Amino acid sequence: MFASGARVRPRAWEASPAEHRKWVEVFKACDEDNKGYLSREDFKVAVVMLFGYKPSKIEADSVMSSISPGTSGVLLEEFVKIVRKKKEAQLYQNERRHIFTAFDVRYRGFLTLEDFQKAFRQVAPRLPGRTVLEVFSVRKNTETSTSTFKWIKLGCCLT
Repeated sequence: MFASGARVRPRAWEASPAEHRKWVEVFKACDEDNKGYLSREDFKVAVVMLFGYKPSKIEADSVMSSISPGTSGVLLEEFVKIVRKKKEAQLYQNERRHIFTAFDVRYRGFLTLEDFQKAFRQVAPRLPGRTVLEVFSVRKNTETSTSTFKWIKLGCCLT
């Protein structure tokens, strides 16, 4: 019923006009010499300004390899798309962390099968016990941590 590679897709999220304006302002502030694009280093500075961390070499390589051929860097439209995706992923990760924390009532950083069963009895009392066991045991763990919890398709279980 549940594939080990299953992922919950983030919900569609729209940036507010104020947030969109902030992204454009950061783009303009990082676009040294008003070239109309962000170089690799400009992009890194923009990510630091918006997300508070310096992107890894792999992340920067990925972004720079995805830019349109014939351009020297990340154009505003591409930058906005990248930032929107990063923001969606960040919000989704925070949502997952909140769900896990709600299930981890003893604040141990992992869920035992008992914790998992109790949580599902509270949020989905009609869900068959065998389904909960199946979801928990797909990884054949006795504990589920936040890093392995992310693959669980809670949305399909709870509806």
